[in-house]
Amino acid sequence: MTTGMGVVVIGRNEGLRLQRCLASLVDAAQQVVYVDSGSTDGSVPMAQALGVEVVELDMSIPFTAARARNEGFACVQRVLPSLRHVQFVDGDCEVVGGWLSKAQAFLDAHPEVAVVCGRRRERFPQHSIYNLLCDLEWDTPIGEAKACGGDALMRADAFAEVSGFRPDLIAGEEPELCVRLRAKGWKVWRLPEEMTLHDATMTRFGQWWKRTLRGGYAFAEGAYLHGAAPEQHWLRESRRAWFWGLGIPLATVLASLVLGGAGLLLLLVYPLQVVRLARRGSGSARENWLQAFFLVLGKFPEMLGQLKFLLNRFGARKSALIEYK
Repeated sequence: MTTGMGVVVIGRNEGLRLQRCLASLVDAAQQVVYVDSGSTDGSVPMAQALGVEVVELDMSIPFTAARARNEGFACVQRVLPSLRHVQFVDGDCEVVGGWLSKAQAFLDAHPEVAVVCGRRRERFPQHSIYNLLCDLEWDTPIGEAKACGGDALMRADAFAEVSGFRPDLIAGEEPELCVRLRAKGWKVWRLPEEMTLHDATMTRFGQWWKRTLRGGYAFAEGAYLHGAAPEQHWLRESRRAWFWGLGIPLATVLASLVLGGAGLLLLLVYPLQVVRLARRGSGSARENWLQAFFLVLGKFPEMLGQLKFLLNRFGARKSALIEYK
């Protein structure tokens, strides 16, 4: 068991996936806290039977994963006064054996690093192209990074120093936290170690579309909060969504009004971009082409996510979770 180590797991109706997650943790960390957001599948008694501390969120308050993680961290602090490091993990992920001790050893040896993460893999990439796309998305460069994902080990004092996650963010809360940590002089690091197995269960195009739309929303909100120089957080991603998702279609309409059918030739920029991205890929031919195609197609839901953020921020609409499961 790793000392000074707490784990915060968040979830809702994860069933067997949550059971796998908790089972991978109960003998590896001093304190495991499960934060439940209104499950109806017996998740709470199952976690309690494993000896896990459970926090049941007040669902009358708008839910966000950021808020759930903050409440889990507060609970770990209360029950484990010796807390030095906290691992955040989603309830649909199983933590790989040995990860916690390796990650903690890295933080102990690198006092300037506040956040460390490893390789998150999709458990069943062969079950759908959307699961495969998740797995490819998480294959990111090793070494110093600008941000982490939902699974990461953090220094408890650094996390507390910046007051944790912004509880009002419905997406993109981890990179936003990393922006504030780096502004305080802390570093984020990605190790060449296996960290978690994720079970997306994403088998339908509509799920992929909603997940990508949520990404666009996160890009827009991140750019709104930290888009100014020198950080320019997610400013490029936001501009790309507008350019490919709206700018080119509008330019095509205008060109068609002026040039007639010849204006539609402007749409050839999309397949050309797919070819360009596929040729740059480092995976198999199938992986490169799939990823390139969906990266280009994804600019449309990303643009809609940007629009949704603007309507929520400057209109009368209230922000709500964008869930794909």
